[in-house]
Amino acid sequence: MLPYEHIIIINKESKIPVYRQIAISIINAIRNGTLKAGTHLPSSRELAKTLGVHRKTVIAGYEELDAQDWIMIVPRKHVAVSEHIPLLKPQKWSEHNILTPYENDLDIPFRIIEENTLGKNLISYPDIIIDDGHPDVRLSPIDDLLKTYRSLTSKKYAIKNANIGTTQGTLKLREELVNYLSVTRGLNISVDNILITHGAQMSIYLSAQLLLRHSSNIIVGKPNYPVANKTFEETEAKIIEVNVDEKGIDTDAIERICKRKKIDAVYVIPHHHYPTTVTLSVERRIKLLELSKQFLFAIIEDDYDYDYHYTSSPYLPLASSNHNGNVIYIGSFSKILDPALRMGFMVAPKNFIEQCTAFRKIIDVGGDGYMQSALATLIKEDELKRHLKKSKKCYHERRDFLDVLLKEKLGKYVSYTLPTGGMAIWVKLNPKFSIARLVANTQFKIIRWDLEQNAFRFGFASMNEAELIQAVDALKSSLEAGSKHSQ
Repeated sequence: MLPYEHIIIINKESKIPVYRQIAISIINAIRNGTLKAGTHLPSSRELAKTLGVHRKTVIAGYEELDAQDWIMIVPRKHVAVSEHIPLLKPQKWSEHNILTPYENDLDIPFRIIEENTLGKNLISYPDIIIDDGHPDVRLSPIDDLLKTYRSLTSKKYAIKNANIGTTQGTLKLREELVNYLSVTRGLNISVDNILITHGAQMSIYLSAQLLLRHSSNIIVGKPNYPVANKTFEETEAKIIEVNVDEKGIDTDAIERICKRKKIDAVYVIPHHHYPTTVTLSVERRIKLLELSKQFLFAIIEDDYDYDYHYTSSPYLPLASSNHNGNVIYIGSFSKILDPALRMGFMVAPKNFIEQCTAFRKIIDVGGDGYMQSALATLIKEDELKRHLKKSKKCYHERRDFLDVLLKEKLGKYVSYTLPTGGMAIWVKLNPKFSIARLVANTQFKIIRWDLEQNAFRFGFASMNEAELIQAVDALKSSLEAGSKHSQ
């Protein structure tokens, strides 16, 4: 029997629940090849005795792994690693090679900005706006955030330090994020691995400018986040599109491309892909990480709405794995608080963060020190955690309510797969109905639609039940009119 007391590391002082620590350790053992597909795991009773924890804690860990398809539970028989996990070569452990992922330098070529670094026009919209997945600002703790902001502007120490160190982000916010990202995403990082940005879009831009050039190749999903595609185009790099299906971006296709040409980066949205909302499968996550190591390309992981998952805990980010520093992780608080509050972050190896910070100074001398300190206070006092718990419950209810409305009122016009999380549904029109005709209706505004896919994103989080009914009724009227017109 494997020495599970050494495979599963439990830190009783950690803020991560013990059952999740068990799940994370087993996931890492699978990723590292220690636990192979089909391997039988100890019973909950045996593992609880080995680890010195309550049996219910082990059961909760197993249920978490089962919900994310890492293991298979056969009641009254056995628990085993999923058969869909690819066969990985076990990694040799060496006491001289115990660096955490972001303690490694990024060895993949990128632009060096400097060797020595220091520490739309107004648019009139109708009343009904179907956004692409925005939070409901009415639920946001903006009042608490602004109250803290105002209090900081009256304190001498806050005024004195408001503009110090904001190019990379205030130390106070980065310190809070080290703990927050460890607890929520399993990231093992330091303040040197974090850059605070004006939203995910700035992080994508900075990453692209340093990783890509006119001779570079970058792989993206098809369809993809259009702003990201535009950002990559600006570098003059060649964009190679790979299809996204119900399991996420096609990693087999990525492998075939890598065997033919040098790939510098892969941009991926593994958690609630934009725009389709699909989640990258465990099998493809593992394969993408292995391909990154084999073919030496960077992974730009855009995790814009990680916090909203409704059926179980979200999959851990690619950035939480043993990736040798190849993953550039991007997140945002705009999807939690308010789209108008441009606050995002990038996590990467220290040497890459230094150069992103230097390049950022060319276009932006720094962020809002007061706002960053106010956000740090919101995180430290668990106000953000309480808000997420409340809003997640509300958005879950709104997703289910919209699901009923779409089936009852638009069933003959549309098809979709209900997402497990996120803030929008990817709605496909049936072939005889045109998305172009739908978006031309001036009674409402659809923010994100795709002509080739004949589909649009229906953001449900920002609307209450009455507003959802109004939006669906407007869509129904337009589709009915279009149906009569085509007859």
